[in-house]
Amino acid sequence: MAPLVPEHTEILGGLEMGGIPIVTMLSQATGLPAVFIRKEPKSYGTNKLAEGIDVAGKTVTLVEDVITTGGAVRNAALALRELGADVSVVLCAIGIHQRVLGFDTRSLR
Repeated sequence: MAPLVPEHTEILGGLEMGGIPIVTMLSQATGLPAVFIRKEPKSYGTNKLAEGIDVAGKTVTLVEDVITTGGAVRNAALALRELGADVSVVLCAIGIHQRVLGFDTRSLR
């Protein structure tokens, strides 16, 4: 999956739960930092949507295991944009729905 990561990527963002193990290994393989993206911020602890380094002003490539409707990645991308991130590419292991409106969607299958 590493060859699918765009050169301009500064941070990899793995969506809970399925994207987290993939983004962890992809981070190790590429040397890029990873953040874990929650479906919604916790109401306790850190209260963050994105756990890890600050995404503001950074180009984030999202990583997911399976994309069907694209709703989860769309919601995550919009939420990260509200935090100041630039998000336009989504990587997935299996893309049942190959095109998520407004995003460059790349998959292994």
